[in-house]
Amino acid sequence: MIKPVLSTYKILKEKAFNSDIDESWVDWALEMMQAGFESDSLYQLAGISKPYNQFELQDLTNKVLKELHLDYSDKESAIRNYVYYLISNAIDAPEKYLETLRELKNICIDLDMAKEYMDFYLLYFAKDDLLEIGSQHYWDGADSANIDTIIKEQFGLWKQQFEAEIKS
Repeated sequence: MIKPVLSTYKILKEKAFNSDIDESWVDWALEMMQAGFESDSLYQLAGISKPYNQFELQDLTNKVLKELHLDYSDKESAIRNYVYYLISNAIDAPEKYLETLRELKNICIDLDMAKEYMDFYLLYFAKDDLLEIGSQHYWDGADSANIDTIIKEQFGLWKQQFEAEIKS
């Protein structure tokens, strides 16, 4: 069985929250085709261009996900998988830390300041303040010299916990 591409996590999170369909869906469809997935609806999605008709695209993406047996009904799971995807792509790329933390901060806010994502919220503002003004008051002991190490450690801890939960 072919395994979906990593960006599928983002797509399922977007679908779970009924977000607008954009070019990232077209890119995902192309990636899935390159990975070996085949479906008439997937081919159709890969060929869509602007301007996007959201009503038609919502129906089309529902068909694509159904044909590929990809479930997005569990929002919590879709979010956790997406966070795993984000962290996996950024953990060894400090240049992506601020962008990744911004997305994680937004997830935390969207989920009414969910405790599970609160550290990422605080780390985002700590890193942002360190870049902007050279000091921060969000994360004890964090400074410009060690903030990336702290972020990598927190990413690693979250990823390790997620993987342990998957195995159990």
